[in-house]
Amino acid sequence: MNVKVPTLDQLYETAEELGLSFDPDDAISFRDLMAGNIAAYNLVDAMPDELPEVRYPRTRGSRPSPDDNPLNAWYVKSTIEGAPSGKLKGKTVAIKDNVMVAGVPMMNGSCTLEGYVPDIDATVVERLLDAGATIEGKAHCEFFCLSGGSHTNATGAVHNPHKQGYSAGGSSSGSAALVAAGEVDMAIGGDQGGSIRMPAAWCGIYGMKPTHGLVPYTGIMPIEIFVDHTGPMTASVTDNALMLEVIAGPDGYDPRQYDVKTANYTEALGGELAGLKIGVVAEGFAQNGAEDDVNAKVKAAAQKLAALGAKVEDVSIPMHSVGTAIWMPIGVEGLTQTMMHGDGYGVSRPDLYVTSLMDFHRNWRTRANELSETTKLLTLLGTYVRKYYGSRFYGKAMNIVRRLRAAYDAELAAYDLLLMPTTPQKAQPIPAPDASREEYVQRAFEMITNTAPFDLTHHPAMAIPCGLSDGLPVSMMLVGRHFDELTIYKAAYAFEQSGDWKGM
Repeated sequence: MNVKVPTLDQLYETAEELGLSFDPDDAISFRDLMAGNIAAYNLVDAMPDELPEVRYPRTRGSRPSPDDNPLNAWYVKSTIEGAPSGKLKGKTVAIKDNVMVAGVPMMNGSCTLEGYVPDIDATVVERLLDAGATIEGKAHCEFFCLSGGSHTNATGAVHNPHKQGYSAGGSSSGSAALVAAGEVDMAIGGDQGGSIRMPAAWCGIYGMKPTHGLVPYTGIMPIEIFVDHTGPMTASVTDNALMLEVIAGPDGYDPRQYDVKTANYTEALGGELAGLKIGVVAEGFAQNGAEDDVNAKVKAAAQKLAALGAKVEDVSIPMHSVGTAIWMPIGVEGLTQTMMHGDGYGVSRPDLYVTSLMDFHRNWRTRANELSETTKLLTLLGTYVRKYYGSRFYGKAMNIVRRLRAAYDAELAAYDLLLMPTTPQKAQPIPAPDASREEYVQRAFEMITNTAPFDLTHHPAMAIPCGLSDGLPVSMMLVGRHFDELTIYKAAYAFEQSGDWKGM
């Protein structure tokens, strides 16, 4: 894809965007001066790229029929056999469809990306296959992952396996639904505002958002580097810990990874909870839209942990109530500049750039009216703020994150874990096809208030099912110190072993 020397009309148009003005002689001078620099671009273009080898055979796969995909949770079925032995031999996995699997289509929930086929395996895909897992295909996710509901995918809504017509949560909607329905043992999810934990909560499975950077994000389409997380979604705590053991650790590409501390997470499973201190965060039960039955089930779960030997006490963290507001400038402006205007990657970091995705994704500009209502809204907002107010709100929010992190850390100095509902409410009905834009957007973001703050502060947090109400799962969230997933797993396993969560 050679870069051409601009025409004078193109140069004038570019200058106007920058607020520059010059006469025809200036324009010719600048154009001629550009020519040497453009030659360097074309030299780079002629060089071979530097991408990792794809090592496991696979086919392109195919879209399952509606009869074979009743929840609309699968995008593509494509079986890829991993190594002949390993920690995950015999385990089946679904891969969220914002994660690259070489040779297998990826649409990230978006009609504008449909038809794209990646040419690399994400690091997490390589590690799963190296550990002997069998990948069964790509799971649907929300449109560019910009929804906590499950109604924005361009192919239609993903349904909750516990109640047809209800949301499976998002944005890792298909991943959660497939695990909950028993179609796979485990799945990869992604989490920028709660997108592992929210669908795990609404589908009744275990979803771990690890400490930021613990699991490499390489080969996954980002939203915003500061809040990008990927991690395991499983039907059991044991599988969750086992999967994290396999996918955690530096990969040499991902700039999100620094001072990473891994552990043998399955070693945390078992033992008494005596001496473990858990702080029950009052503000987590007082969010907009909080349902009484959800709060009651989560408080009962806290008492169950106390009965298992933990010391459980109420705490107050007032800043938790404004965590989502702090998330907004970072999430919105970050996604606008990185994912949308930045062609899926943005710049200014030493990442592994998959230029085939960048080239394909640029096409959204010619089809902007086909974007989801959530994508339109957030891109419009981020572009507006940047144009008229600059980047100061992003910067100030990032500064305030340090105060938010310190507020959690102050309690985590006294307590081993923090506890609250994963989402303030149970799964909600999927909006009807003729729903208003207002309802569509409400159903996409109403559940993020307890989860989003920890994407900013980077603490590990896990969704743990703790009961059913009206046939729908309720979930508690345990939050730990940075890189202390072990303690979360210890408490989660003890809780899981104490009885069937569906009867709690």
